[in-house]
Amino acid sequence: MAGEIRVAIAGLGNCASALIQGVEYYRDRLELNIPGIMHVDFGGYYIRDIKFVAAFEVNKLKIGKDISEAIWADPNCCARFCKVPTQNVKVLPGPLSDGVAPHMKEAFHAYDGFEPVDVAEVLREREADILINYLPVGSYEGSRLYAKAAIEAGCAFVNCIPEFIASDPDWGRRFEEAGLPVAGDDVKSQLGATILHRALVELFHQRGVRVDSTYQLNIGGNTDFLNMTREERLSSKRISKTEAVKSLLPYPFPTRIGPSDYVPFLGDKKICYIKINGRGFGELPMTLEVKLTVEDSPNSAGVVIDVIRAVKLALDRGISGPLLSISSYAFKHPPVQVTDEVARRWVEEFIEGKRDR
Repeated sequence: MAGEIRVAIAGLGNCASALIQGVEYYRDRLELNIPGIMHVDFGGYYIRDIKFVAAFEVNKLKIGKDISEAIWADPNCCARFCKVPTQNVKVLPGPLSDGVAPHMKEAFHAYDGFEPVDVAEVLREREADILINYLPVGSYEGSRLYAKAAIEAGCAFVNCIPEFIASDPDWGRRFEEAGLPVAGDDVKSQLGATILHRALVELFHQRGVRVDSTYQLNIGGNTDFLNMTREERLSSKRISKTEAVKSLLPYPFPTRIGPSDYVPFLGDKKICYIKINGRGFGELPMTLEVKLTVEDSPNSAGVVIDVIRAVKLALDRGISGPLLSISSYAFKHPPVQVTDEVARRWVEEFIEGKRDR
């Protein structure tokens, strides 16, 4: 028995809802080839070993509620695929910081009558192993505030948003000096726009087709897309998604990649359009166009379940600093960009103890 993994969450939005539902949904399933799960056994850890011990929010409709209830509070719109029993973990008021953009105060129901808790103190009291950052895109200060609190509390950090922590050499050094692992940045979906785009661009390259240009347009109706209607909130998102694709080829090519529009009636559904223009034999043109429709938030939860267990393995083994294997496998902007095939091999080697990070 490997023991439990004590997890705290910053930002109890749709992604957190999918993760919490998923841990309950898959708790007793141990068979191979389960839909939605990449690793049933991850180095001796199973999904049932994940235990949520703290949650931080700025939404006054969520604060004070058990997380099993708070994940359904407005504006969350994640698909309901599992009834979550009471977890005995009440949502605590986190710092507002820059997590709430001016145009999002009403949508996020931002509190004005709560005193934010001391995040590091709560993490210590709850004996959290890992803190997951699910703050809104554009939370530059907020992400660093929670990363600092994790270090102060002796807690590992998983950065799921496109603020550069694990891939920033300075923050990587801070976690290494603290003897703590960090993974990130900007989580990939299990089969989403970025991972599909990468696979297609890599296929073009492997088959000798020159990529002349490509775009990836994404639309959705959750608050993530509403938040990103302001360009200043998504600059790092564009960088993260663009580098994830452009890093695969040895030559430059024009791109336009990133969120494109907010369509409220789509809810948590995300629609992606990818187009690749290239030249094949005789330099004759070819064009590929793809449309992908997914439930946005659950599409990343299975990935994060693997990340949680990888980070706990690192804690068990005394590994500190940026985790290159799981970061390259699970995130768009890791410390080191490699192909998805290499990243998966690294993860399997890490599980087996053949890689130290």
